[in-house]
Amino acid sequence: MDRKEQISTTSNLHNSQLQLGRSTVMTRYLTFLFAIACGVAVANIYFAHPLLTAISDEFNIQHSIIGTVISITQICYALGLVFLVPLGDLINPRKLIIVQMLLLVLALFFIGISPTSTFLFIGMALVGFLATVTQTLVAFASTLSNPTERGRILGIVTSGVVIGILLARTFAGVLTDFSGWRSVYLTAAAILFLIICLLYRILPNYKNRQSHLSYPHLLHSVLLLFVQERILWIRGILGFFIFTSFSILWTSLVLPLSAAPYHLSHTAIGAFGIAGVAGALAAMKAGNLADKGKGQRTTAIALFLLLISWIPISMINYSLFLLVIGVILLDLAVQAIHVTNQSIIFTVRPEARSRLTAAYMIFYSIGSASGAIFSTYVYAKYGWNGVCILGATISGLALLFWAITFFKEYHEKGI
Repeated sequence: MDRKEQISTTSNLHNSQLQLGRSTVMTRYLTFLFAIACGVAVANIYFAHPLLTAISDEFNIQHSIIGTVISITQICYALGLVFLVPLGDLINPRKLIIVQMLLLVLALFFIGISPTSTFLFIGMALVGFLATVTQTLVAFASTLSNPTERGRILGIVTSGVVIGILLARTFAGVLTDFSGWRSVYLTAAAILFLIICLLYRILPNYKNRQSHLSYPHLLHSVLLLFVQERILWIRGILGFFIFTSFSILWTSLVLPLSAAPYHLSHTAIGAFGIAGVAGALAAMKAGNLADKGKGQRTTAIALFLLLISWIPISMINYSLFLLVIGVILLDLAVQAIHVTNQSIIFTVRPEARSRLTAAYMIFYSIGSASGAIFSTYVYAKYGWNGVCILGATISGLALLFWAITFFKEYHEKGI
């Protein structure tokens, strides 16, 4: 299908699936507001990464189980992907976004005033569940975009997601050093409320022509994607592996950096997230390569980089510079594979991109939760070397899985 046919098909789908109350164009202001909203919303599930020691000290939570804080958030994020994101096909996305973000503000405030670890865990679960508004915003941005500008606009909006993930740790580390870890969530609640006020004034109303579809049927259609689309399974499992590896690093990294011999502050630990900007740059290039039909080559190279990144990461006790190199390589590889995965998946069902996103991101959440659980447990038992062996093993399995599926597909086509 050439570019003109793609634009025509997308335009027809756009017109058949929705009817806006007025003609809507994604202006530069609205586009950047969406990007900022996505970044702030997704950052909430990553604030805890550099704060694990501070939280464990206040609530007397053992280091071997403190990763549960991250796991609960990611597991509930996966539940939100299943039960909340598909709602955008049934009800007015404007109302869904505003209500969900208001509830997210309350959840952040709840964490900020949590008197016990039980209340903290409940708050983290709510934040994970409600932070899926990020995916609803991305889908709505696609809906509001002209077909000829959709790629450019989604590139800007999704870049906000990447930047939010990368800078969440820096933001949390700086605020914690100045005024404690609770201030991170209270400040985030205030910022998010301001964004809600801006979105409330500018988000257009939306009339959905698929409102006759029942909610159970919509959820069932998401499950059918797993049965009908083999490529979703392949790319989803790769997503599981890479985000497990990603979570293994970022969940446990705070533990050795805050201990001897470094004793780094939360600000310094959070600053390591800035090194991941290289991942955002790689994501743009990976998307271009996937558009040119080079997705498999990009995947292979990125998986190899992911595997070898654990070599410099394992040398944390010898050189922080080598650690930074490893962090850049790992984030570059993860982002490149993630963008390639989405680029390939979205070619399967252009009319079901929101549901494909929800289905694919479930693998992401499971991987992130698994990495958080196992990394802190392994660190408590075997130290940083054990964590690096775990990360390298997961990365190696990802490369092996890709090779098996790639050559199997190659031989099937050759027959």
